[in-house]
Amino acid sequence: MRLSAAEYALLQRLPKAELHLHLDGSLRPATLAALAAERGVTLPVSDVDALGDYMRVDDARNLEDYLARFEITLSVMQDAAALERIAHELVVDAAEDGVRYVEVRWCPALNARGALSLDDVMTAVQRGLRRGQQETGTVARSIVCALRNLGATHAREMAELAVAHRAHGVVAFDLAGGEAGHPARLFTEAFAYARSHDLAVTVHAGEGAGAESIREAVHLCGADRIGHGTRLLEDASLFAYVRDRGIPLEVCPTSNVQTRVAPTFAEHPLAAQREGGARVTINTDNRLMSGVTLTEEYARCVEHLGVNGDALMDLILEGFRAAFLPLPERQALERSAARELRTLFGSAEGRLALGAPHEVAA
Repeated sequence: MRLSAAEYALLQRLPKAELHLHLDGSLRPATLAALAAERGVTLPVSDVDALGDYMRVDDARNLEDYLARFEITLSVMQDAAALERIAHELVVDAAEDGVRYVEVRWCPALNARGALSLDDVMTAVQRGLRRGQQETGTVARSIVCALRNLGATHAREMAELAVAHRAHGVVAFDLAGGEAGHPARLFTEAFAYARSHDLAVTVHAGEGAGAESIREAVHLCGADRIGHGTRLLEDASLFAYVRDRGIPLEVCPTSNVQTRVAPTFAEHPLAAQREGGARVTINTDNRLMSGVTLTEEYARCVEHLGVNGDALMDLILEGFRAAFLPLPERQALERSAARELRTLFGSAEGRLALGAPHEVAA
């Protein structure tokens, strides 16, 4: 099915949560161009519209190709003013897309190539996120990433940084980057440190490698959530383990098609994962590199996978349930979202659009 303009507008208004969103992959094209001009950085193209097209990775052969574009955005993310601006704008953009809660992740080490210390990087980003939250009401938290290719010592440093900034909005520690040749088992010390300090952990896995990567993330790193998890169905026993323990998947469908781990959106395994009982959340991964908003991700789920009505509501609320927030805050956000959903789907417009659900839980 193809959504009408009215259905799309309703979908955009629905309250949503985004749990897997990279700061350095989600700049506005105009901001990337402006920051580059101010800092004397030469970009591959200068026209803003052309820049947005260039940064959207539609030509990747694999995950590594997809990640290569990040060197362009990182070239303008080496000072506090740029970092604060980018973080602030990201929350504003998410709020305009109906996002009520967002977790923004990034690797601070990549922003400390110049004069900034790691603490400087953290302070600038958190300042931008707080400004965005104050202006929009969208709750913004952060996740510190370590990168597989930078090694175990780096990962431990990032875990320590995440723990040190818990009081300032960091809700989890993550491992990202190319999986091939960098198995999660090499980073268990960093995850042990994070968990021993009661910090939640998530792991990118099953995107650039198979189900064995997810197995290590779950059993060796103690993952509370899995980033992507696209190839989880390749291991039936592991799938059952993840399902039975309610470990949520941070699914990023458009990104998965771009990195060739899913052939097309219609063939993405998220529908089968949900049908099998897994907890699935919908996310963009990178608004710039994937050229997508969270509303567009949901729209594609409706159009290509038939996710509507009760299934759509469950997907939306699962995003709030799986948030890395203290339980009372998480439950309050979910209740607020459920009330808003009841209001929207109780209207005449809502009853006619998107296959209105039988009931939206309180």
